[in-house]
Amino acid sequence: MSRFDTVLVMDWSAARAKSARPQKDAIWAGIARDGVSDEPVYLRSRLEAETWLRTFFVDENAAGRRVLATFDFPFGYPSGFARCVTGSDDPFVLWDWLEARIRDDASGENNRFEIAEAINALFPALGPFWGKHAKDRNPGVPYRKVDVRFDGFAEKRATDVVAQSASSCFQLAFPPTVGGQVLMGLPVMARLRQMSGVAVWPFEDCGAASVVLAEIWPSLVDRAVRRSGDVIRDRAQVQLLSVALSRLPQDELAVWMDVPDVAREEAWILGSGHGDRLDELTRDQMLKPPRLKNDCFALPPGVDWTPVNDALGRLRAALVPVARIETCASSEALGRVLAKDAVALRANPPAANSAVDGYGFAHSVTGAGDQILPLADGRAAAGAAFDGVVPQGSAIRILTGAILPDGVDTVVLEEDTTTDGARVAFEGPVKAGANARRAGEDVEAGEVAVLAGCRLGPAELALLAATGVTELSVFRPLRVGVLSTGDEIVAPGSTQDPARTYDANRPMLLALLSDWRMAAVDLGHVGDDRAAVIARLDAAAGEVDVILTSGGASAGDEDHVSAALGDAGVRHDWRIALKPGRPLALGMWGGVPVFALPGNPVAALVCTMIFARPALGLMGGEDWRVPQGFMVPAAFGKIKKPGRREYLRARINAEGAAEVFHSEGSGRISGLGWADGLVEIGDEARTILEGDLVRYIPYASFR
Repeated sequence: MSRFDTVLVMDWSAARAKSARPQKDAIWAGIARDGVSDEPVYLRSRLEAETWLRTFFVDENAAGRRVLATFDFPFGYPSGFARCVTGSDDPFVLWDWLEARIRDDASGENNRFEIAEAINALFPALGPFWGKHAKDRNPGVPYRKVDVRFDGFAEKRATDVVAQSASSCFQLAFPPTVGGQVLMGLPVMARLRQMSGVAVWPFEDCGAASVVLAEIWPSLVDRAVRRSGDVIRDRAQVQLLSVALSRLPQDELAVWMDVPDVAREEAWILGSGHGDRLDELTRDQMLKPPRLKNDCFALPPGVDWTPVNDALGRLRAALVPVARIETCASSEALGRVLAKDAVALRANPPAANSAVDGYGFAHSVTGAGDQILPLADGRAAAGAAFDGVVPQGSAIRILTGAILPDGVDTVVLEEDTTTDGARVAFEGPVKAGANARRAGEDVEAGEVAVLAGCRLGPAELALLAATGVTELSVFRPLRVGVLSTGDEIVAPGSTQDPARTYDANRPMLLALLSDWRMAAVDLGHVGDDRAAVIARLDAAAGEVDVILTSGGASAGDEDHVSAALGDAGVRHDWRIALKPGRPLALGMWGGVPVFALPGNPVAALVCTMIFARPALGLMGGEDWRVPQGFMVPAAFGKIKKPGRREYLRARINAEGAAEVFHSEGSGRISGLGWADGLVEIGDEARTILEGDLVRYIPYASFR
């Protein structure tokens, strides 16, 4: 059996349709490829799930991927049951029998209890189906398993006995309601089986199938689910189990799929008895990245003023990626961060070729002085390779990008030759291998083309395309919420009251985040109302990965962000030795990191660039970024006291020197637009004269 490119795990449900908000006891789909999962898919009803499955199978087939699609309900009943109902031992006859009778609508209303009654009526004794929600409905289905008999077949399948299952496929109510899932799942399987390329394990030969349907038991990864801490258990199960199966070596999976003959009628739970192995396969990469520790921003006892380098070092040591991992097409990966090394699927170039227009030949037949070689018939061009061997001692016309024909290892530039159409002349000696590109001289097949942690730009995408990489494991864009606070803050243009301040920080920060290829989420504005601040933070914690606030970060009477973090969250006050932007509160709210920035726009921007940018990049999966700076002459003079690092708004003038904005005030927003970067002056005392070298950091270095 050939390998599976994609693993799908479905957690099914016999219940009514669910709400739009993801919840437990719904239908969830987990998808993984090469050990990396997509975000689990929430499906509200069986009809929605069937439509989604059909589209998914078609799309995967079009992409050339083979799918193992697993479902968490029995594909068969104990041996003998199908014959009692349909007169045939063929499980597909029973599938079709149910498909013809089960009704299901978009709301999830269905007739499974009526069908169970009809089946029970075929037997002289009570049962075999039992369990219902209301004692006075469906009299043909017993309320409890009292006096229920299983005539002509066992209550449980062989695989249920091996797996020590607590329930059977005849139990319709009271957890676990496997029986309801079977009745509502098999009709869907019967229809999916009619799709081209779909086969069912272990009932059919699946070796050539592009989609293989199989039965699975999500609780095989129960320990991993508990470790994940996901409040929606079904979501964690499908995600973790799909990853574990996609990591399983193909030869090991083949052994698991070699099952007893009884499975040809009863079906089998894939992976039954291999829970420890599946748990092992989930351990090296929990799909939900680890949450940060509540004390990750804590400073050592006695630390007061924190130098900039110390603050950056502490952030780097405390933070880990928190963005989820998913698969995306290379063509859609601009600005995304690689979660896994991208390995070249093909060498670049894939074959030895010519770097110029000219004439190719074997170097061994040439020497010093004038060289005259006869021309072979034909030519080699890009996309039109020469079909044959160039005779020893002959040359051939060759164009840029053409594959070197057999018998050619060197190319002479056309401008260095003369020809009469039958011969070519040039001056030797010519260097061996001149103007010829070696196969794989850029990247060999199997080599890492782009390292994990890289944010992909046009250059990286070009290399990936050249090496045949069409699909990547990437981090989802980090979702960063921006919240403005303070009674004095109002929407721009909303009032002419001079006591009010137009909100400049929020649009500035949202634009900055978008420029950094992060998902900027506008959390709006709240006034100086602690309850409102807490409510907004609560809502944001369920929506974003990181929160940036501006204003209210100090210890004043109206600094409600700082107070809320201290009272109901976790707050650590960092008094950073820099100008502008001294106060910076860092904390955790509902497991989400919060950067409480100063309210002054200049200070907010500087703190975001210097501290938040590398921290956000790391949490989004990037390597820790140090902005690139350049030593340039100063076009200004300044006497700086020791103790704090300073950042001055600056731009490069026509002479290549850095000039600075005329005011260092944190409220002078005009200086941000006037400048195109920052001049960084170190912690020590310094007297700067015009012409002295200073470190200039362009705004572009923070992207």
